[in-house]
Amino acid sequence: MGVIRELRQLLRLQGFRRLFAVRLLSQAGDGAFQVGLATVLFFSPENAGTAREVAAGFAVMFAPFVIAPFVGVLLDRWRRRQVLLWANVVRCVVTAGAALAMFTAGGTWVVAAIGLVALSVNRFILSGLSAGLPNVLDRELLLTANSIVPTLGAGATFVGGGVGLVLGLMIPPGSVRDGASLVVASVLMLVAALAALRLRPDQLGPVHPRRTPIRDDVAVVLRDLGQGARYLTARVTPGQGLLAMAAHRLLYGIVFIASILIARNLLSPGDLSAGIATFAVVVGLTGVGGALAVVITPTISRYTGPQVWVGLMLLFAAVSQVMLSVTYARWMVYLCAALLGMAAQAAKIAVDTIVATDTHDEFRGRAFAFYDLLFNAAFTGAAVLAAFVVPDQGWSRGLFLVLAGAYVVVAVVVLTRFAREPREVDLALYVTDESGPAGASTRAEGIPQPDQA
Repeated sequence: MGVIRELRQLLRLQGFRRLFAVRLLSQAGDGAFQVGLATVLFFSPENAGTAREVAAGFAVMFAPFVIAPFVGVLLDRWRRRQVLLWANVVRCVVTAGAALAMFTAGGTWVVAAIGLVALSVNRFILSGLSAGLPNVLDRELLLTANSIVPTLGAGATFVGGGVGLVLGLMIPPGSVRDGASLVVASVLMLVAALAALRLRPDQLGPVHPRRTPIRDDVAVVLRDLGQGARYLTARVTPGQGLLAMAAHRLLYGIVFIASILIARNLLSPGDLSAGIATFAVVVGLTGVGGALAVVITPTISRYTGPQVWVGLMLLFAAVSQVMLSVTYARWMVYLCAALLGMAAQAAKIAVDTIVATDTHDEFRGRAFAFYDLLFNAAFTGAAVLAAFVVPDQGWSRGLFLVLAGAYVVVAVVVLTRFAREPREVDLALYVTDESGPAGASTRAEGIPQPDQA
């Protein structure tokens, strides 16, 4: 009941409602786009029959992490609402181009190259949505928002992906089926751009934008990233939270690749359409688990604290892997997908809260850019590891027992070694502008006043 009351409070804030609409539309477009791209890379007859082929396609989808270091610095300079607007416009155009390439038989790797551009631009949107959220809320509602918003955003991704999947099942296999999903994605991205116009240009911050000329940005990016890394390390809790999430995503990425192979080669051998449907159920149940995380995280984590909650969810993830090591029967694969989805989303909610609440506004954009960098680097690293450790069928008892053990190790480190409170820092040591160190006294907390419109 407390969560419902707080959700009502969130929805009373006009700024929150409008930002939330942008997130839902953007991530629905992501879902439709990812289904079209995944169908080409993972479930076409000529691609992705082995672990290494799946890992290669997976790396293509997550390689855009290389631009992540530049995202946060620019989000601390540019108006974040404008970033959401123009990034969605660019994604709309390049996604329409990918659909055209499919309709004209442009080739798998042409679509993959275009996909890299769209996914790279998406890094700006996801980081901008997270960095802008504290600017439309007060601090007391941030935990609930970090519980509900990313998870419902993930739900929108599943809905968009579901639309793309239904189109894929209704249309005979071929370029038209894959292109149709991309057309849906392009339309959703355009509507998301229009929704961003309902926000004021300066409504999402940054509160104190950097003023150095754009021609100096390349050098400033490297300097600011160094400052951000030093700040996150000194502040302790956000830096540790990012490391915990990176370790979790590395392990989760290996499981994800294994599940693609299990769906294709074990549960639906020789029938790619059935393989797509099976994997869609796996992804859908992962989303159901994530939705459950929304219910339990705000309630229980208030008593445990976010760091302990992360550790407990990592142990829960370990249990799911032990269960999966017993059998790859369809019902077990589905059950473990839901359990791991819950653990993954619950841990992410807690880490989002740690990073958002324990990071000063001047560094929030960079903090979420580091989040994005580590998230995607971990997934790309998972692709490299999976190419060597995951069997072509996707399942082995030893693999899932090793994954369970790794989850336990990370959980123990989080529970026994991680700090519970951020360390006080002097911002003057980390924030600089053209004239030198900035006065920390004028930006002590950096938490903007909420939008109460």
